[in-house]
Amino acid sequence: MDIKSFEAHDHKHCIKSGLKAAEDICAERKAQLTPVRRRVLEILLEGHRAMGAYEVLDHLRAEGLGSQPPVAYRALDFLAANGLVHRIERLNAFIACSTPDVDHAPTFLICRECSTIAETPAPRAGRVVRNAAQEVGFHVEKVVIEAEGLCPACHESEAAE
Repeated sequence: MDIKSFEAHDHKHCIKSGLKAAEDICAERKAQLTPVRRRVLEILLEGHRAMGAYEVLDHLRAEGLGSQPPVAYRALDFLAANGLVHRIERLNAFIACSTPDVDHAPTFLICRECSTIAETPAPRAGRVVRNAAQEVGFHVEKVVIEAEGLCPACHESEAAE
């Protein structure tokens, strides 16, 4: 399993491939990836971490791309609706999707110490939830699992103490 957020890697590659995937997805869906939407995605890809809408807005404001909250919220809503970003409920924040070209129910591993977040595909976890719901006649439309714990680096430093 490849979880890039917990290991050193080339962020430039993540940004480039994330933007390319977004362009392809939007072209396929005939959805418009405006300069603001593109920049919001790029900000999230650059940071490789979850960011709140106001933090994203601060970046947009500094770059002259908008200063009102609806600018950030509309861009984030568009990106989320198209599977390019995910909302992290626990943090009330957004993170770029690591596999936007794959239909999936992500599981987020959130470090309680450093707040690093890794998205990992967990198809079995989503199936377990859907199967349990089906047993009681509930139709699941969306599954998002957030697990809190310690990333490898924080676990190692805590164990060394």
